[in-house]
Amino acid sequence: MASSPKASADPLDARLVRTLADILTETGLSEIEVERDGLKIRVARQLNVTATVAAPAPAAVAAAPVADAAPAPAARAAGDAVNSPMVGTVYLQPQPGAASFIKVGDTVAAGQTLMIIEAMKTMNPIPAPRAGKVVEIMVTDAQPVEFGEPLVIIE
Repeated sequence: MASSPKASADPLDARLVRTLADILTETGLSEIEVERDGLKIRVARQLNVTATVAAPAPAAVAAAPVADAAPAPAARAAGDAVNSPMVGTVYLQPQPGAASFIKVGDTVAAGQTLMIIEAMKTMNPIPAPRAGKVVEIMVTDAQPVEFGEPLVIIE
């Protein structure tokens, strides 16, 4: 009888891990942690931000009709959108009261942190995919963001 619960628990754990991995893939999160009945499971993956940022670029075009004014097409023509690689809350500075990571007009280096997105109580730095000048910051501090949502335009 003791081996029966253990045998049924192992497939449940494997299913839970697979489900968590699927959630990571669907949401773009870098890690997820679940605690249930004293069992804590953490599933993490390494994000390739360059590929993630490049893939959702058409989403910026889809978002442009919302701001159907002339500046949006000009911004797209003048620079590239850096899109959110995950769902979460964006923070423009490393901690409350600190200076912002970037501001409009700043020149950034490839890999420089532009902002942080908090997802599942994990702070994920969003690096610049390339060097350039910050033309527009399209989010506000503590704003919820969706996967693929444009965050900043770099020229």
